[in-house]
Amino acid sequence: MDPATCRVKGVYMAVGNLGASPAVILSLNDDSCLPIYIGLWEAMSIHAALNNEIPPRPLTHDLFVDFLEQFNIVLKALVIDSIEDGVYYANMILEQNHHELTMDCRPSDGIAISIRCRADILITEEVSSSSAIPAEDLPSLMDIGTYLAG
Repeated sequence: MDPATCRVKGVYMAVGNLGASPAVILSLNDDSCLPIYIGLWEAMSIHAALNNEIPPRPLTHDLFVDFLEQFNIVLKALVIDSIEDGVYYANMILEQNHHELTMDCRPSDGIAISIRCRADILITEEVSSSSAIPAEDLPSLMDIGTYLAG
């Protein structure tokens, strides 16, 4: 079965008894969600991309996108394709001069770059069936922008 397209619902701080952790929440077509816990810098980068914030100088993900553009490389899609011991794995599907290349990446980096490139974010059936949860089962979430401002 082909991977399913999802969208980034947002970047949040999952707040619990043990503290707060940044998470990007991906929405699937069946009203379920895939929470992926990520680093703070990646969370801030995804948040900036979702809000079309352009830094005065390119940050890492912006620089990577500029690199792709300079060498006429197109990010066709990000595929989140496996999970092992609670760690998600992903591949970027790139194309240059009609040649396709697959590149391993962390999902958080791939999501930050995909948003900037307006590329599809896909999740395999294996990952969604083992890790997606109903939206109402998400932990207590606070928008990362609100969390950082407070």
